[in-house]
Order: sequence, then structure tokens, then C-alpha cells
Amino acid sequence: MAAESASYKQPIAEILDSSKPLVNSTLAYLSDLSGEELEFLKQVWAKADANRRQQVISHLVHLSEADLKLDFSSTFVFCLRDPDETVRTRAIVGLESEENHIFVGPLVQALKQDSSDKVRAAAAIALGRFALLGDLDKLSADLADKVRRALLEILDNKTEPVEVKRRALEAIAPLSLPRVKELIEEAYHSNDVKLKASAIYAMGRNCDSAWLTTLLTELSSNQPELRYEAANACGELGAEEAVPHLTGLIEDEDVQVQEAAIKALGEIGSEEAKQTLNKLAKNPQPRIRQAAKSALKELLFCEDLPSLEL
Repeated sequence: MAAESASYKQPIAEILDSSKPLVNSTLAYLSDLSGEELEFLKQVWAKADANRRQQVISHLVHLSEADLKLDFSSTFVFCLRDPDETVRTRAIVGLESEENHIFVGPLVQALKQDSSDKVRAAAAIALGRFALLGDLDKLSADLADKVRRALLEILDNKTEPVEVKRRALEAIAPLSLPRVKELIEEAYHSNDVKLKASAIYAMGRNCDSAWLTTLLTELSSNQPELRYEAANACGELGAEEAVPHLTGLIEDEDVQVQEAAIKALGEIGSEEAKQTLNKLAKNPQPRIRQAAKSALKELLFCEDLPSLEL
């Protein structure tokens, strides 16, 4: 029995052994860890070199995205205390899709206390999901307030690095609060292009049609990053008024702007948008043709959802 209970030790030890190849079937041992298994992992993890730990955490993130049945969340939370900022950042990326309220505390702690701005920015991004859940009343009032206050503290602190502030702004954007709109407006009028881009992104997440005039203006910005964010935001708002402007961006000099415009047309889904996409699906450029087909496929899927729900 003792031998059986320790059967997990060899595969876990091999995972952290830099002389051994990383194999997905072995990495799966880190899914749904028991308390005993997690304690053993911590012991082995502490002795592994940084490169191996980085490799392992990156593979786990990839596996968790590829196979939803795998649950590495306990490993990700444990890795938030790793001495290497790359490991901590990747661990947070692994938690981005989680909706369990137990992860709010560790993420808020990382946002407030981590020594790395890169890690804190990642924590802000991950908290965006919980900010949205709180706004939809799918999170307890106490936890929703905890998330909101943590993000607002970052945004109200003038000494915070831009990267952390912009990610906090993007995270809090779905909340329908006057202060959130003020913060988006302030960031939009910033001289920092990155912060301004985040403000435009936030306008889309804020889902308020009052931002539309600003977004239509930014579709003609001389900054490709701002045109890209504006196109995405118009798609988020489902703004039919933006269709002619987005159609014009199909000829944009920036490839990412072109693709964002095509994707937005699919999200808007009006008759005019659909006609434009059908034409683009026959475009001689393979990249544009494929982007249009993907947008049409997504559009048709969304149109079928009501009947599926019936």
C-alpha cells in the first residue's frame, strides 16, 4: 500500500528533472493534485532550476488550454510564490480562464504585493474576468467589491507604472460605474499611446454606445494600434454605424487592423456587414478571404444560438 500511495513521486520528480524530456502524458500527473501530491511537488519544485520550472509552467498553460478536463489550478496558485517572475506570470496566465471565486484572493494579492510589474499587470488582466462576473451578479458582493477596490486603488495611484494601470483599466471596464467612465476618459486623453489604446479597448468592454463617436474618429487615427483597438471596440458594441468605416479599413496598410475590421464586421452581423463579408470571402488575397470566412462562420453560429436554446 505504501508503494502504491507513493506511485506519483517518480513521474512528478521526472517532470522537474531537466535531464528528462517533458511529455504531456507525464505532465498530466499534475492535474487534480491531492494535498499529499501537492506537498511533494513543492519539495521537488524548490530544487529545480529556473529554466526547467519555466518550461514546465509554460507546458501546463498550453495543456490546460488544449484540454479543459485537465485542472492544474493548484499548481498555478502554488507557483504564484515562485522566485522567478516568468514562472509567476505564466501561472497567472494559467488562471485567466478560471471563474472559481477561490482564485480572487491570490490574484488580488499578486496585483497588490508582487515585486514585478509584469506579474502585477498579468494579475490585473486575470481579475478582469472576476470584475465582469461581479457586474453580472455571478460573484458574491464582498468578492466583487474586493476586486473593484483593488483595481481602483491601482488606477487612482499616480505612481503606478503605465503597464499595470492600463491592464487594471481594461479589467475594470465592464463595470457600469460613473468612476469607471471617468477613468476611461482620463486615459483616453493621456499622452501615452499605450494607455490611450487601453482606453479605446475599455470603451468596447464598457458596452456604452456613448463611446461610438470617439471610436469612429479613432478608426481614422494615424496610429495603427489605435485603429486596431477602435475596430475591435466597434465589434464589441455591435455598432452598425461603424460598418462603412470598417469596410474602408480592409485596405489598411496594417495587416492586424485589416483583420480586426473583418472580425468586427462579423460581430456586428448586420445585413450590410454580412454582404461585405460575403464579398470578402471571394477576395483574391488568401488571408483576407480566410478572415472573412471565419467571421461569417462565427456570425452564422451566433445566429443559430437562439434556435439551439429552444
